[in-house]
Amino acid sequence: MALLNIRNLHLSMRSFEGELPILRGIDLRIERGEVWGMVGETGSGKSLTGLSVSRLISPSIGRYLRGEVLFEGQDLLKASERDMRRLRGRKIGMIFQDPTTNLNPAFRISTQLIDVALHAAESDPAVLGLPSGATRRQRRAAARTKAIEMLGKVGIAEPEARIDAYPHQFSGGMRQRMLIAMAMIGRPDLLIADEPTTALDVSVQAQILRLIHDLVTESNIGVLLITHNLGVVAQVCTHVAVMYRGRILETGRVREVLKHPTHPYTAALLAAIPTAHTARGTLRGIGDIMVGQDA
Repeated sequence: MALLNIRNLHLSMRSFEGELPILRGIDLRIERGEVWGMVGETGSGKSLTGLSVSRLISPSIGRYLRGEVLFEGQDLLKASERDMRRLRGRKIGMIFQDPTTNLNPAFRISTQLIDVALHAAESDPAVLGLPSGATRRQRRAAARTKAIEMLGKVGIAEPEARIDAYPHQFSGGMRQRMLIAMAMIGRPDLLIADEPTTALDVSVQAQILRLIHDLVTESNIGVLLITHNLGVVAQVCTHVAVMYRGRILETGRVREVLKHPTHPYTAALLAAIPTAHTARGTLRGIGDIMVGQDA
């Protein structure tokens, strides 16, 4: 049984122009130990695919027309909100793209990390390294220790001193690392990372990618890494899915797809990457590529 199996997923979104199709038959299968990179232009549906797995798209603006999102055999589109709350943060971790809008400015970093750790420990006390009969005080103390440990792992200097700061006291890169710590603190089975290294410098980006790689190796989890950076995909991913206009055009092992793309859109993406030998004025854009019936 696959860890995640998305089958023929169709999503439409409400707009001022009416209801528009966004995802048009997404098929994706992720096994434990695999790191899937999802690439494509802005607006191709990458982030909405990731949000669909955690079912974080409001029913007031989005509607699933058909399809399945199977997580360990359970169709998440049919799960109750209570069941989804149990899965989020524990079984399914999510690293959001924008830390500014995904952290509560009114609460200290310690409060936000501890709450996530305690939520995960409700279904699995081993997350905090405690027996099931631990007291509330013991759980909070262990959650704080775990939060400090995770801040250190994602590269926050002096985490013991910084954990009681507010988000506005962190730089943009530090806030992004905090989001990564929140996603990983529950030891998820599936990690969805939406541009997790966008706000980070090169050295910290490498550290975060190593952390994700180590998490896969140590815990045998699956990862869906949404990114525009094909270099990151080549560095950390085992497989890649190429998206365009709400469809996945090509999938496969990273080495095979990047070296021998079979779809012209994938080839165009690769041709648009500048290199040290690219002469001024010769960089090629993707252009208007006809894809399927809707291009």
